[in-house]
Amino acid sequence: MHTMEHKQTNEELVEQGLETLRANQFKITQKRKEILELFAQKQHYMSAQDVHEILREKYPTMSYNTTYRNLYDFVECDLLETTEYRQQQLFKIHCIGDHHHHHFICTKCGKSIPIHHCPMHLLEDELQGVQIEFHRFEVFGLCADCQ
Repeated sequence: MHTMEHKQTNEELVEQGLETLRANQFKITQKRKEILELFAQKQHYMSAQDVHEILREKYPTMSYNTTYRNLYDFVECDLLETTEYRQQQLFKIHCIGDHHHHHFICTKCGKSIPIHHCPMHLLEDELQGVQIEFHRFEVFGLCADCQ
């Protein structure tokens, strides 16, 4: 039986993110808060370049390296999920308490759709004798809006 889970509001995601940054001894800056707000609002995959271009509207002197470093700090704190598509790193907010799932990712708009069925059990016969440390399953294509 599938239970209904609480969907976090944007404000809850940002506040939890700020708490996580504090717990990891990161200084809370306006830029970091705005990065969290951006990901909470969009809730789809974005490249570091996408994020940087949005932030540069308000912070014209902000360097790409600063944006990139902040994104990886967020990944280290488990605030952002990351994946790679066409040799480009993509980032998306990680909802605290998310259960195990995989994603369909739109290659045009970055929208992600959770895939709740995990295909790992289909591979058990082929992977006998190995120790799996982690796995990831992602499907790429065009969402209904982008087709």
